[in-house]
Amino acid sequence: MQLADNVMHFARVLRGAGLPVGPDRVVDSLRALDLVDIGHREDFYWTLASVFVDRREQLELYDQAFQLFWREPKMLDRVPALPRDAERNNGDVPRSASNDQSERLAPRQNDSGNDPEQQSEQALMFSERERLQRKDFDTMSADEWTQAKRLIAGLRLPIPDQLTRRLRPDARGRRIDLRASLRGAVRSGTEMIFLKRRSFEVRQPPLIVLCDISGSMSQYSRMLLYFMHAITNHRDRVHTFLFGTRLTNITRQLRHRDVDVAVAAASRAVVDWSGGTRIGTSLSSFNLRWSRRVLGQNAVVLLISDGLDRDAGPELSEAMQRLHHSCKKLIWLNPLLRYDGFQPVATGMRAMLPNVDAFLPAHNLSSLLDLVNALTQRPIASHRKKLISTI
Repeated sequence: MQLADNVMHFARVLRGAGLPVGPDRVVDSLRALDLVDIGHREDFYWTLASVFVDRREQLELYDQAFQLFWREPKMLDRVPALPRDAERNNGDVPRSASNDQSERLAPRQNDSGNDPEQQSEQALMFSERERLQRKDFDTMSADEWTQAKRLIAGLRLPIPDQLTRRLRPDARGRRIDLRASLRGAVRSGTEMIFLKRRSFEVRQPPLIVLCDISGSMSQYSRMLLYFMHAITNHRDRVHTFLFGTRLTNITRQLRHRDVDVAVAAASRAVVDWSGGTRIGTSLSSFNLRWSRRVLGQNAVVLLISDGLDRDAGPELSEAMQRLHHSCKKLIWLNPLLRYDGFQPVATGMRAMLPNVDAFLPAHNLSSLLDLVNALTQRPIASHRKKLISTI
């Protein structure tokens, strides 16, 4: 328990220093530490780095935080702030990146861990965050909307990597590459043959997001666009489609780094926002035009919709069956699950529910966190089994 508390505190330190560390990474780091000997400092260091560090430029900041924090968890409370450039050699020495990162890690001079006013303020902030996580997207104010977008930017989907049939060069691989070995021997001109090895390539499975943007889903789909942007910019092979009365591919627009620019570009690309709903027609269009391109290598599909289809009929059931058979896992996220007494009485819902692997809510931040946690479970916990018996 002490280790888990320290890892959570360390994650908060990294988040305060600017690294995108969300609660899903804390869970992943604790599971990774169970697989190594934490008595070896180097193993402990690189295990946490493999979870918390995304880019090479983040490694220096992570290293400084690790060296300061893991000497003693309360060490950062006693680190003085470094002097500014104007106070150092009259400004003649240029500001280095490492010193700048140290200042980001160091607390302010006025901070006091024993200040009761500060502790009560922190407790209030924590309770406010809990309240925000439980609040429905449809009832959020402008300020709450801004805070929710900031929290969504740190969410990650922990979909495990998959082994592929493709082989790649690997010095520690178990398969011998005879062709590469012989070519190397011919080039070197020696009698000795140094064996080249290969191993199966590990890749992230494709993630496909199909989001309903009809009038009944308008407020939720706008917020979930920020969630899709966070996923797209964190992992490879993410494809996002919006549908109301027609299907629109917005994958290219969401790849822009700036979230506001990306969402604005996606909104301009869609012509049927807040209109009617034709789920069956849209899914049939996806199966016909896109399924063979993107649904390969154990793809995971997130279908975000309330299931209220204007033209629900045999076409919707057939489209859902084909989509389910074309992917490894089909997860339906429905905002209507926020109601305790929800029952799938609509024709569209009754046609869709038997063809999904999981049925989960998607109406607030807490439900998105539940999705992150559910993807780490085997099997995924959902409302599907309870509701399918009513059909």
